[in-house]
Amino acid sequence: MILSCDGKGVVMRSDALRPATRRQAQNATTKLNTRLSKGEKRNRKRLAEVGAIYDITPVSRTAADILPADDAQRAAATHALATKSKWLTASVVDDAASVVAALFDEAGRRDPKHGRDWVALVDGNNHQLDRINAEAKARGVNVTVVVDFIHVLEYVWKAAWSLHREGDPTTELWVRRHAQQILAGNATKVAGQIRRAATNADLDPPARAGADTCAAYLTNKHAYLDYPTALQKGWPIATGVIEGACRHLVKDRMDITGARWGLDGAEAILKLRAIRSNGDLDEYWAYHLAQERHCVHDSRYADNTVPRQE
Repeated sequence: MILSCDGKGVVMRSDALRPATRRQAQNATTKLNTRLSKGEKRNRKRLAEVGAIYDITPVSRTAADILPADDAQRAAATHALATKSKWLTASVVDDAASVVAALFDEAGRRDPKHGRDWVALVDGNNHQLDRINAEAKARGVNVTVVVDFIHVLEYVWKAAWSLHREGDPTTELWVRRHAQQILAGNATKVAGQIRRAATNADLDPPARAGADTCAAYLTNKHAYLDYPTALQKGWPIATGVIEGACRHLVKDRMDITGARWGLDGAEAILKLRAIRSNGDLDEYWAYHLAQERHCVHDSRYADNTVPRQE
């Protein structure tokens, strides 16, 4: 069972921003009157927290299945099976802690005796990691956290551009070699190799910033980079499901040109889109109509003092 969470910004009206963001928007100034300069923002966003939980049938894979060396390996690669029983949630009102708690509630409903593997797949955001670890500890659940391999690759590419000229054809081979070592469980070893390469190249601090950032990331996140175990157990190592959920639930509807959202409207749309994605719209709509009828008709005459008008 896989748990995953992420966030996506939604452009809000000023009255719907969180206090700190509203102050930034009110105090913002621009250098030019007719257009924005580099780094300036026309609008402020509020983060929509998105969570997903789904089941998979584990399929053991190897590093060669993820990074095949040639066409023969690519053709013979084992692919992960499709997800099933996917459940989504999203909110611009609730914070990350509340969304993570909702994921754990759903996971507990699916596996109340904790007999299955619980895997949290994230992009490495420290706040997400803290909330997942805190929730798991509070509930007494053993959750294995895996950091998205695609995000790790982006950091390796940052290091590559510190050590190679743009367009250098050897860069891809360099990235592949280090990515294969990371998949083999040698993240801290790769971090050391990258630091030494930057030092041996006698790079000044700005030039080696990408290499140092990558090395620090690999070192700090090494506990969550146990890809050999994840692949052997058949767990996913990429956050495609939650990235797709952010696009479908939030971006496709909330990020349309010219849209500015109020808090209540944005929350209602997110909840409805999540309900529809989960396949619960018909059941919810029947419940909604029943509640509307109760509020409009039944509750007015609950004391039976006035004859009910049908």
